[in-house]
Amino acid sequence: MNYFDIQDFGAKGDGKTDDARAIQAAINACNGAGGGVVMVPPGKTFLSGPFKLRSNVEFHVQTGARLLANPDETVYIESAFRENKGEGTIWIGGEGLEMVTIAGGGIIDGNGTAFMGQELDDSFALKPFDIVDPRPHILTIIGAKNFRIRDITFANAAYWGLHLVGCDNVTISDVTILNSLKVRNGDGIDLDHSKNVRISNCHIESGDDCICFKNRREYAEFGPCENITVTGCTLTSTSCSIKIGSENVDRISHVTFTNCIIRNSNRGVGIQHRDEGSVSDILFSNLIIECRLFSDTWWGKAEPIYVTAYPRSADDHKDGGWRFPEGERAGKVGQVKNITFSNIRCKSENGIFVGAEYPGNISGLRFNDVDLEINKSTAYPGGMYDCRPCAGEGMIKGHTSGFYFENASEVSVSNCSVKWGDNRPSYYQNALMARNVKGLTLENFEGEAAFDDRAAVEIYDADRVLQKTTGNN
Repeated sequence: MNYFDIQDFGAKGDGKTDDARAIQAAINACNGAGGGVVMVPPGKTFLSGPFKLRSNVEFHVQTGARLLANPDETVYIESAFRENKGEGTIWIGGEGLEMVTIAGGGIIDGNGTAFMGQELDDSFALKPFDIVDPRPHILTIIGAKNFRIRDITFANAAYWGLHLVGCDNVTISDVTILNSLKVRNGDGIDLDHSKNVRISNCHIESGDDCICFKNRREYAEFGPCENITVTGCTLTSTSCSIKIGSENVDRISHVTFTNCIIRNSNRGVGIQHRDEGSVSDILFSNLIIECRLFSDTWWGKAEPIYVTAYPRSADDHKDGGWRFPEGERAGKVGQVKNITFSNIRCKSENGIFVGAEYPGNISGLRFNDVDLEINKSTAYPGGMYDCRPCAGEGMIKGHTSGFYFENASEVSVSNCSVKWGDNRPSYYQNALMARNVKGLTLENFEGEAAFDDRAAVEIYDADRVLQKTTGNN
């Protein structure tokens, strides 16, 4: 095995000198020798601007070593999204790689708060910029095969943490990601047009999504995001712990999430579909989900499970022009179908929400053995579901139900229950409410209304309803 210590290539490790050139020289030498291990040695902090990984390299940040992103915004010049320059830059990059590993017991630190504006109550203000948002993503890997990340800590992302684009055969295991819960856009892991991925035994804390799957328009040539397993992870997010979408111009399918714990999150599991792609054949099983409300800075209103398909807003974002097909200022919404939620225990201030523009957009949802306990636990206002980013206000206001279905088809609720805690504001309402659902099955559903003067189950404008429930209708 060939070993390449970055200090032998001039890295100082004094926490002040930018060691990017030395790191890049060590990586290039390792690649040129046919492969090996690039060592970031312990006991020092190595400050670094951008550099790129190469094929056949294990980048090993040893226990006790810290790799720290240079806080100088001017060194970050390469966009993370090609010609779309408004969503961050690349710190650690690589394209067309094969047989690459990032490992070790050390820390790769994105120095996130150095790129933020003023600290607010539950977030940091974002600094204004003209064309290029200089905030660096920690890792941006494009078109890699046989890529491994294991036994290492990532921390303090200024934008996304691990962004894998068009990658095939990926393993992410035993990784810790500790991003600030106050940094917006601070995702943990983003899989973008990637396939054959296994994520296991990770702990992730992030201000934005912990684990997110999407198909961005900027990288459309890489095709669908598919064949993915996630297991044994613990997650906390000020936004959504597990999210599919919102950017999806292709297909996201054949995905399983199992044996995960979500706590202290704004939203638990979210399918946030806003584009012309599709989401299908997804299984969520054996999950514990605990959510709470946060401020409107963060998308989500404590929905433990959230499945939506709405048209995207045309002006909701600084880079809104990149969200639609070229030359267009509006898009269409593809289908969400064949989604299963099984053996899930939820506690939250809000209920499960399913909503779409038309019933045909969402179909084939199965809730099996899903138990929900609802109790008001924060001072933040509730009584609404958050549908951002979508046309219109973005909030559905009025009440909270345990299960709320609107404009969906072929929905099955089997062996599920709803319980209410002692702290019940007046907007707490039904155990289940359905509006314009085409094909609704309730079997062994157990739940009462939050108050005696309201019905446990209310169904409006539905057809083909099969109801076998122990609730008071």
